[in-house]
Amino acid sequence: MPGLAPLSRTFRAALLALAIAAAGLYGGTAEAASAGQGMTRGPSGLPLPRFVSLKSGRVNSRIGPGLSYSVDWLYLKPGLPMEIIQEYDNWRRVRDADGAEGWINQSLLSGRRTAMAAPWHKGKNARIDLLSEPDGGSHAVAILEPGVIGTIKTCTGEWCQMTFDGYTGWIDQSLVWGAYPGELVTD
Repeated sequence: MPGLAPLSRTFRAALLALAIAAAGLYGGTAEAASAGQGMTRGPSGLPLPRFVSLKSGRVNSRIGPGLSYSVDWLYLKPGLPMEIIQEYDNWRRVRDADGAEGWINQSLLSGRRTAMAAPWHKGKNARIDLLSEPDGGSHAVAILEPGVIGTIKTCTGEWCQMTFDGYTGWIDQSLVWGAYPGELVTD
């Protein structure tokens, strides 16, 4: 039509995200998913939201679900935990521990569960103990820096057994970003 300018990429991406959300491909909350109530499943049949990790040490996060969308973030840490909040074809909308969101091709994501130790305490003088037993009174096998990444072996809903740089122990589940409160995880 005369007098109309082509839509900008940003506007098209916003329209696509709105259409996907309106189609009901994303719903529920982390709390609902962890409690198993009102769990939403994406087109893949897997729950939304859910945690995964990055397979590669070089992963582009785009502003929309496709290679034609510009890169917004470049992640350089393999094993970085990510939360999938939406699915579209073979693209996954993810959120990182800092709250940044973007689209990553599913081939660059792994079901291997990793988590960060209390990333919300970064820059603070916080002591995070990795304990020998799932009990607040047990001795520490390591002291973790906020934001350090470990591999989840199991989570009971209250405690997660994790490995950080060769040290395996237990951490209060409320201190990890990579497992929902009350979520049971088995390796």
